[in-house]
Parts: sequence; structure tokens; C-alpha cells
Amino acid sequence: MSVHFQAINTDFTMDQTSPPEYAYNDDDDGDSDLDSQSGCENGSPPRRRLCAQSTRWNGIDDLDTAPKLQKFTPKRKPGHQLDPNGTYTPLDLFSLFVDYGAISILCNNINKQAVKSIDKGKKYNWIPVQETDIYKFLGLTFYFCLVKLPEIKDYWKQNTIFSQVFPPKVMARERYRTIYWNIDMSDSYDDPSNDKKKGMPQCDPLLSLRPLLDIITSACKMYYHPQRSLSIEKKMVATKAHIKVKATNKEFQLFVLSDSDNGYTVDFSIYAGTSQLSSNHGLQYDTVMSLLNPSYLGHGYHLYVDNFYTSPRLFKDLYDMNIGACGLFKGNRKDCPQTQNNALTKKEPRGTIRWIREGPLVFVKWMDSREVSICSTFHPAFAGETTMQHSKHNDGNWGSTAVTCPTPVIEYNKHMKCFDFSEHLIQYHTIHQKTSNWYRTLFFHFLDISATNAYLLHKELCRERKQNPMTHRGFVQELTAQLCGVTVSIPPSKAPEQHLPVPVSNQTEKSKRASYGRKGCIYCRNTLRKEQSTPWKCHLSCFFPYNFNQ
Repeated sequence: MSVHFQAINTDFTMDQTSPPEYAYNDDDDGDSDLDSQSGCENGSPPRRRLCAQSTRWNGIDDLDTAPKLQKFTPKRKPGHQLDPNGTYTPLDLFSLFVDYGAISILCNNINKQAVKSIDKGKKYNWIPVQETDIYKFLGLTFYFCLVKLPEIKDYWKQNTIFSQVFPPKVMARERYRTIYWNIDMSDSYDDPSNDKKKGMPQCDPLLSLRPLLDIITSACKMYYHPQRSLSIEKKMVATKAHIKVKATNKEFQLFVLSDSDNGYTVDFSIYAGTSQLSSNHGLQYDTVMSLLNPSYLGHGYHLYVDNFYTSPRLFKDLYDMNIGACGLFKGNRKDCPQTQNNALTKKEPRGTIRWIREGPLVFVKWMDSREVSICSTFHPAFAGETTMQHSKHNDGNWGSTAVTCPTPVIEYNKHMKCFDFSEHLIQYHTIHQKTSNWYRTLFFHFLDISATNAYLLHKELCRERKQNPMTHRGFVQELTAQLCGVTVSIPPSKAPEQHLPVPVSNQTEKSKRASYGRKGCIYCRNTLRKEQSTPWKCHLSCFFPYNFNQ
């Protein structure tokens, strides 16, 4: 079924100092509205009406105007915050997030954890690690995600056609394993005192992650300032380890704030239980408010979220902070419209739109293959957009059809896909490994975030300089080599010698002396200028103009 619509002029201007004026419908039953939908008197075409805050759902012929936010005023110039004339290798960019200070902290804490483990009865040879050991350890960890084998020990397997040459040259297997077993981001001697505070506000459930977590989140905000469009998503990090912090189905919940233009991770937090909430508005509200800090972001941003975060209270409070919000919503969420007057039904054709405006909030329902519900504080309900849908026509053939689509849905799909792009970058070359420690799982995920952000900074620098960036895999390869102190390209090996020695004579009788059949060496005669006898000759001597046997 084809859907026809009339394009709408959305160039509305409003005074920023005064709230938008809306024409309210006086009739509660909606009879006159239904009449105007079918057309006006004397056969004139239907008029677009300006409606807001009604007790009925408006249709596609009703005009909606979005409130205008103040202009975009970021705290810093959006984009990377690096020297535009500087030269940055992959290791330089990665070291912005995992700097030398973080490596030194890891060294101290790993050494303390190893001593503590040995005191508990662990039996292995331990030599205190240095910073160079940590860099090589990280380099091998990234190498394992590029060259995948079933188990870590397989990288040191010898005397097989599947043996790896590079890992044994960087670090011995037992050295890598002992460092892996003792990874600790915090001082292990502080854990008992923190465990005694369990259940009290002073207890930090993320103490085991705190040093590296603070360093990486600070670096994410320091070296890049996001563009106007932001997104917040809930990410699940799977683990089979025994965990001490709050998790669902053996998965950690990470709340990630990212730039919708390129997928850069601006900030993230880890859910550690409801006891960490700072207000009574719920987890979703507190998460968004903690990530959207105007003190370092600025004002006028546009935020896109999924239905986990969307609530009218949150969106109105963000609007008061001059931050527009758009996201999917659940119909049973508190303060969402519950009226069934002219509501969307399952029998409506694809492309049908219903909307209600309540002050700065517009609630839109759209029929696609199923009902889609979305809410926004900076979009009009509908401005004439269409989207191509693959569907079955009346004649039974499949094809693409232009279907009317609400403005918030178009913009939501456009900006939320960048978060998926960031997730794909992390998953393509993730260094995630099976582990029995929960904090080790997050340690590897922190490295994934750092490497991905470093690559996105590399792309930003290349785009600014109009250069072709490396591929993601090429970037990780260069980073791996630089962490291990080598180069990706190695000099070609010397071609095998074609001259093979063969004996001059075959001594079959035991009575013959040992020097029987020896001949003068041509090399010694011509190069060393001395006579020397040898029992060997070159098997290719017949191809040379002189006789090696003389």
C-alpha cells in the first residue's frame, strides 16, 4: 500500500526568551478534529493544525513545532585536543590513556600481589617486574587478539608446524603466565580494610579497579571534546568469574557516553549497586546526570538514549539544563501519555503516525513492522520525512516503498548507529580472555577502550591533515610491535645457499689414510693466498669455468 503525503515547511522561528505558543483544542471528544482530518468545507484540502498538550493523539495532518534550545556552547572546541602539528605513533596515542604513571602503578601492585600469593603457598619463580615487562606483556596480549589460537600456552608450543616464532622471543611462557596471574590494579593490602566497610557508604566496591579506571576515564575526557550529538548506551561485559560487584546474569553493566559522530568513548561508569545512587529518581536518571556534566561538556548538546533511560522527568530536567534529549520509551513508564483517544492500533497501515505534545516533550508512535514509540524535546513530531521499506506490494511482488517516518525516528537511527560502530571496533580486535577474576575481565576491557579511542584519535588527526588513516587492524599491529619494542616489517631472510658440500673421494677401504683424495682449496688459494687441502668440493663445481678439484 502506497502512502502519499504532503511536504511540510519546518522553518519555524521562535523567541528564545518566551515559551512556544500552542493552539489548544477545546473539544475533548475530538469530533471536530476528525472532521478536519477528512477535509475542510467546500472541498478544500485538509489544513495542518497547530496542536499541543491535548488529551487525544494527533495525526499526521496536525502541525507540531519543537521548542528551540539555546545555541551550542561547548567548553572547548569540539574534536581532538592534541597538538595539530605533532607526530603521534600508535603507541603515543595509546599512552595517552595508559600512561607511564599507570604502568608504574601496575608494576608496584603486581609485585605486591605476587609476594602475597607466594606467602599463601603459590609455587612459582618470581622476579619483580619492571615497566618494560608490562609493555611487553601488553604487546603480547594484543598479539594474541591478532593471531588467535585456542589456548595461551599454544603460542609457546614447539616442534610443530603450528609453532609461533614471535612470542618466545619477547617473553618466556612462565613469565607471561605469572604476570597474568598477579594482575592487580590496586594495592591488594587495602582490600581487607575496604571489605570491613561492606554495606556502608564508605565501602568502594570498585576499589580493585579504581586507579586504572580513574586514569582512563580522565584521559577520555581530556584529549577529546565531543561534537554536539551524544549517545548513552548500556553495555554488557560477559564474565564467568566470581564477582563481588553487582551484575546481571554474569555480566557487568557499563554505562557509556559516546560521541554520536564517530563513536569515541567520552566517559563511562560501572554499575556497582543501588547503594551508590545519589538521588531517589532511579538508576537511569542518576547515570545520565553523572555522565552529562556541563562543567566540562558545556550546553546545547543533543542526547540520544534507548528505552532503558527514557523518562519524562529526566528529559524535562535535561531541557532545563539546555540539553535536548531523544529516545525510545516504554508505554507503561510513569508520566507517559495513557490516553486511548485516537491512539495507534495494530491494524494501522505501515507509516501511520500519532503524537502528543506536553510542553517541551513530544511523544510519537509510529507503525513500522511493529509499533515504535519515541520521545524528544528538540524535534518536531513530523516534518515530511520518508524512509524506504522493503515490503510486499499488492500484486504479490516485493520491493521498496517510501513510507512516512517521524523526525525523531530518522534522527535517532542516524546518531545511535555510531555507538554500534564503536562496539564493532572493540569486538573486532578485543583482547578479552577467560579468567577467574572479575577485575581482570574489566582490566582487559579498559585496554580495549583505550586502544579503540587511540585509533579514533588517529583517524581524527588524519582527517584534519587530509591524510589516509591506517586500517584498524593495521593500527593494532603497529601498536603491538611498538609495545614489544620491534617493528612490524622484518628484513627478508637470506636465501638458502645453493652450494652444497660433497666429499671429494669415497673411501671404501679401511686401509686408506685419512687424507686420501684431498684436493687443493680454490678459495684458500685465491682469497687467503695459501695452500690448503680439503676432502670436500661443491656439488655445482661443474658449472664454473675452473675445476674445484684441482
